[in-house]
Amino acid sequence: MSHRRRNRPSPLRGSNGIAFGPDGRLHVAEFLAGRISAVDLASGEVEVVTPADGPLQSPDDLAFGVDGSMYVTDLVPGRVWRRDPRGVCTLVSDAVLVPNGIACVGERLFVNEMRVGGRLVELFPTGGDPVVLADGLAMGNAMQLGPDGCLYYPHMLTGEVFRISPDGGPPELVAAEVHEPVAVRFDRGGVLVVLSRGAAGIVTRVDLFGSGERRIVTTGVAGLDNAAFDGENRMYVSSFASGGITEVHPDGRTREVVPRGLVGPHGVAVDAGGTVYAGDHYRVAIPADPEVVTHELLIFTHGIAADRGLLHVTSQYGDVRTHDPARRTTRVRATGLARPTGIAVRGDGTLVVAEAGAGRVVAIDADDRVTVVADGFDEPLDVAFDAGQRCYVSDERRGAVYRLDGGPSVSVVDGLVAPQGVAVRGDELFIVEAGRRRLLAVRLDTGERRIEADDLAVGSPRTTTPELFTHGMPGVPRQFAGLATGPDGSLYLSANGEGSVLRLSPTAGTG
Repeated sequence: MSHRRRNRPSPLRGSNGIAFGPDGRLHVAEFLAGRISAVDLASGEVEVVTPADGPLQSPDDLAFGVDGSMYVTDLVPGRVWRRDPRGVCTLVSDAVLVPNGIACVGERLFVNEMRVGGRLVELFPTGGDPVVLADGLAMGNAMQLGPDGCLYYPHMLTGEVFRISPDGGPPELVAAEVHEPVAVRFDRGGVLVVLSRGAAGIVTRVDLFGSGERRIVTTGVAGLDNAAFDGENRMYVSSFASGGITEVHPDGRTREVVPRGLVGPHGVAVDAGGTVYAGDHYRVAIPADPEVVTHELLIFTHGIAADRGLLHVTSQYGDVRTHDPARRTTRVRATGLARPTGIAVRGDGTLVVAEAGAGRVVAIDADDRVTVVADGFDEPLDVAFDAGQRCYVSDERRGAVYRLDGGPSVSVVDGLVAPQGVAVRGDELFIVEAGRRRLLAVRLDTGERRIEADDLAVGSPRTTTPELFTHGMPGVPRQFAGLATGPDGSLYLSANGEGSVLRLSPTAGTG
């Protein structure tokens, strides 16, 4: 079976906090990838400087101190780290809940919390309890010292920007009705720049210390996260939704420095017209070359299925939703499930979901009633139907795929290493065997197996299942390589090891 990429691999698997380091490179926190990379802006070359197997779990923002040390907020476990110029990481604090925005002011260090009722605190790398400067933040995020010596920070939920003296005092509102603010920055001329986390990529510029004029430009970069200005006042932005690094001109024009792409992907689906959709954590994306298109910022999209003009998605954080691409509306079908992952649609329109955290497969009918189809699994990850409406479910922990016939589940294939995505085409079952990085084909009539493709760019299964919530915030989702069948018989696979979707086409004499 021949295969080709629907989109280019992603150099940055999401890009969050960014800051220039002492070496002149732009350092990028990759929250989902659990690593920090450095970008040479002249060449676009990306180097991983803090790998995913280090002490940082989910780096979200970063700043550099006067001695060249890098300070990093590790959002999910609630830690703040110092990485010294030699590359040695030490823990600064674990007393901050959901730490996000971070700023260095001389030798002083400040962090805020991305939660309702959050705090802005000063931390002390040499020891000492945090000192609270402000509380009641409506989800803080990226902040910076302004020309007037005050710290500026957003309230993400209320569309406001505040400032406060590093020495304390009452916070002061400086900008209201700002579009979905996620980061506050100042350019080299002292103009306040506020980034929007929305789909349009809105940047709001406020001349606080001059005319007071407010100017808005639209960049088209969905899910802006952070910004940094170089010595010549060029503005570079990151995107939590699609990664990459983009230069943004004052009029909103953009220049891609590091290509944006997929931050996952997880599930993949193909509609009747051949449009491919990927569940890409923060969005539903359409993988294409030269650019991945954000169809909708649909936060926490993981599993995905297409049927009769609708998209059905799961979130590993517990819910199932139905999205109408034409109307751009979304309906919640179920909540409170335990890590629902793969999803498929039965012939009668019923949704069938692999509830990995509960070890069962559930059905959701047209009235949103949830019933158990089968249970007793260890870790069911994906589901698929054959032409006879028999359901197949992969169990990653057991290393097997089962068929559900209305009675006890029947083992169809066993001895696998981390089976994940499954799909049926004709009389063959296809399985993404993530532990061996290959795609297997199994004849349903004879049980005969063959390797359809190998050395695939699928991520290695994690040895532990991440917790869904820490301090009330979602953790990092579990990797999941989905699989889907297109109307022409091609298979589409989530190559989550590189951030692409592969199209695998049948070759003569197979299938």
